[in-house]
Amino acid sequence: MNIKKDDLVYVISGKDKGKKGKVIKALPKENKVIVEGVNVQTKHQKASRKVQQAGIVHQEGPVDVSNVMIWDSKAKAPARIGFKIKENGQKVRISKKTGEILD
Repeated sequence: MNIKKDDLVYVISGKDKGKKGKVIKALPKENKVIVEGVNVQTKHQKASRKVQQAGIVHQEGPVDVSNVMIWDSKAKAPARIGFKIKENGQKVRISKKTGEILD
């Protein structure tokens, strides 16, 4: 999976198509990511010791990683991810649109 936590991504399909957001959590085993402000779901929460107030809570649900692309801030457009090996042997992610290093 090429997308990591704290990446800025652009949603390319689904009900939230066209939205941008920061990746809150990456779920590589499920091949999904949770993006803030995308796929917001309502949950009815009961009062408990942890949560004193009962009510309706809005939270983000997981989105398949194939439905998001990394946002290239230099080009101000979504971009594909490529890989490059540095001189010291370290593998880094790059934007295929501008060649900018993402890591």
